[in-house]
Formats: sequence, C-alpha cells, structure tokens
Amino acid sequence: MNFQELFGTTFPIIQAPMAGVQGAKLAVAVANSGGLGSLPCAMLDAEGLLRELTTLQTKTQKPYNVNFFCHKQPKADEDREARWRETLLPYFQELGVDPKTIVSGPGRFPFSHDSADVLEKFKPNVVSFHFGLPEPDLVARVKNWGSKVVSSATSVEEAWWLQEQGVDAIIAQGLEAGGHRGMFLTKNISTQVGTMALVPQIVAAVSIPVIAAGGIADAAGVSAAMRLGAIGVQAGTAFLLCHEATTSSVHRAALSSPQARETALTNLFSGRPARGIVNRIMREKGLMSTNVPDFPFAPAALAPLRACAEAAGNGDFSPLWAGQNASNCKAVSASDIVRELMAFDPL
Repeated sequence: MNFQELFGTTFPIIQAPMAGVQGAKLAVAVANSGGLGSLPCAMLDAEGLLRELTTLQTKTQKPYNVNFFCHKQPKADEDREARWRETLLPYFQELGVDPKTIVSGPGRFPFSHDSADVLEKFKPNVVSFHFGLPEPDLVARVKNWGSKVVSSATSVEEAWWLQEQGVDAIIAQGLEAGGHRGMFLTKNISTQVGTMALVPQIVAAVSIPVIAAGGIADAAGVSAAMRLGAIGVQAGTAFLLCHEATTSSVHRAALSSPQARETALTNLFSGRPARGIVNRIMREKGLMSTNVPDFPFAPAALAPLRACAEAAGNGDFSPLWAGQNASNCKAVSASDIVRELMAFDPL
C-alpha cells in the first residue's frame, strides 16, 4: 500500500508535529496543500485540544494527524530537582531570578483516556505517538473509531516491537532529526543511527509501511528516502520558518544564521535526548547531564531563564529545536515547502 492509499493525501509527506512552535494553522496549511498536516498535542490540556481540533476540522476537510507522547509519567524527585537548581544557580543570580518562586511540575502529559474522550468526537484520520505506544486498551480504542495508528522507531528492535503491537505504519526517525528522539526501548544514544542507514534496515525487517524522517529538507532527500524503500517522508525543520508556524523570533534568528549548522543531542531542556541548535547553556553545562530531572519535569527550572533571555533577544536558555539539515528552512508559506519537497523524480 502506498502513502496516498494509506492516509488519503495527495502527496507522500507528513509535516512533523512540533510542540511549542506550531498550532493548528500550520497543520491546516499542509493538509490543504496535499500533505498530512500534524497537530502536536503533548502540551495541550483537554480544553486546548478541543480548541485546536475544532480549528482543524473547521479549516480543512483533508486528512490530518494528531500526535501524542506516551511516556511513563515518573514521580517527582525533589533531590534531583534541588541538584538541577543548584547547577543553574549562577544563571538565576545573573538574571535576577529567585529560584524559590519557580513552581515544579510536568510540562507534557502522556496520552490518556481523557485525551481520547476529546479525540473520539473528531476521529482524526491518523493518530501518531512518540516514545512507543500507550497502553493496549488506548491503542484499541483509537483503532476502533477508524484512525490509523503510527509511531516512531529509532532502531530495528523498536520497529519490530511496533509491528507486533499492530501499528499501521512506522516512522523511521534517523539521528539527524530535530526535536526529541522517539527512542523507547533503550536510553543509550549510541544505538541511534542516521536516516539513510536506518530506513533500509527497518524496511527489510518489517512487513508494514515505513516513513523516513530526519535530515530531509528537499526533493532530492525525498527521492533518496523512497529509493531506499520508504513510502513517504516526514519533514519538520523545513517548516520552522513558515508563515504559519509560531516559532519565536529568537528561534527564527538562530535558524536563519550560521548557528543552525551546529546542532547536538541534549537532555538539558526536557530530561530526554533531543536535537537542537547549540547555545550557551549547552556549551557551558555539557550536552547531557545526570542532574537534569526526568522527563518531563526538567523544563520548569529553565522556564524563567528562557523568558528573561528571550526578552533580551537571545536564546541562551531556549530549546532551539532543529535537525541537522536546515538548508531549505525559509520564511515562505507551508504550501511552498510542500511543493518543493514533492518536486522529486518518481521511482
């Protein structure tokens, strides 16, 4: 089955769901341009989810994807939180932030029956997940109302596991991809490999459709991925400067500068490995730290530092998520990006 048959789109492209830099507007623009627009939902409460889904359904009749995280929510670790705040103390002092005023708590929530209650009213064409899959009863519920279920794999082992759980397609997320690694069977980042190495391995290992993600920013990349056996691609970084994205001015400036050529995996911003443009805190505190609270508790202490720095026009403490290939990231409409990506030579 090809991409268009599976998802009902005109083109074999998914716009990657990117929490914090987009809402329904970008998803609508991509969907109306013939791709599979995506709405990131991990940071939305029930009211926000209802509002964004209503906008989607009002603005497009095309297929769309909603994306959720499905991590296991850990318990808060006060000792680790204290160590992290102690690590950040020089920055608090520099920017005049009183750490005692910072409220701890998770900034992202896993998919739940409460989310499903809202989602069921809309029955989206595709529901995708990051960090594996939710509990089987939740997966069954999504499938029962007719949605296709998709999840990310960063290794052959994860692809096997997802196929065994009955997903309809797998997103092979290469090491080049921006944002959070979808890894869920291990925490060892040495297991992560590049897109063009990962895709053919997963294609050979499973019998369900595979979608390539990571470092794909132009038609040549799309063509290469499909020649390796992918039925389509997922692109995120290429959309970050689009008019329909909500990417901050600080983030946009970094993406438009030579700074965008230096990205790295770090756990400093969320507690899980994610790829972003290297900035001050990553250079000064190291890319990976054992003091960082478990995902998703890490962002709370950084939030006031980020706000202060961004107000001064810099991204020293901001998660400047981006993949390793920002070459086609430009301030145009999402429809322009879709059109450029899809100008590839057919197989």
